[in-house]
Amino acid sequence: MIGIIDYGMGNLGSVSNACRFLGLPFSILSKPDEMSGCQAVILPGVGAFGDCMSHLAKHGFTTTVRDWIGAGKPFLGICLGLQVLYEGSEESPGVAGLGILPGVARRFVLPPEWKIPQIGWNRVRQVRRECPLFEQVPDGAFFYFVHSYYTESVGAPEEAGLTAYGTEYTSVVWRDNVLAVQFHPEKSQKTGLQMLRNFGRWAGRR
Repeated sequence: MIGIIDYGMGNLGSVSNACRFLGLPFSILSKPDEMSGCQAVILPGVGAFGDCMSHLAKHGFTTTVRDWIGAGKPFLGICLGLQVLYEGSEESPGVAGLGILPGVARRFVLPPEWKIPQIGWNRVRQVRRECPLFEQVPDGAFFYFVHSYYTESVGAPEEAGLTAYGTEYTSVVWRDNVLAVQFHPEKSQKTGLQMLRNFGRWAGRR
């Protein structure tokens, strides 16, 4: 069973519909104690960094998510669900992230011809081909992005995929039991669905 965390502002509809289409058993989690019956969890995310962390705390998920990851259980963060794994974000100064990964999310600083937020399709260059999410996903495949902030972890051990948008930034991370993507696999058609299928298979093997 894959648990999809509902903390009041995630993109639950698209993620749950994708899991349903793929035949992946899932449950919407509205309380932290519901995670105990799951094999893996997905943290989707839309909106602002500070609001996300506030909602996670309000619904009691902050410590539980940290404990889940610390226990070595399979985890997938999507979009803002990737950024909150870091220590903080320029979007919400003074608000601490989950602190699972070192670094902060930075706002794009680009020439006027580059639109912010980045909205639309962009490529992911695979720098760690062995990442579980990349099985049967071609290098340079396109995925759907919507974001104004990115994580500065290029060259870090957890970096698995890179995307270029005025600058090159980390769009896929993988460290032990933690996977996260800056884009929306649930909105990325065939290749995105393959990534979610891969996550389900990987979680089952673990």
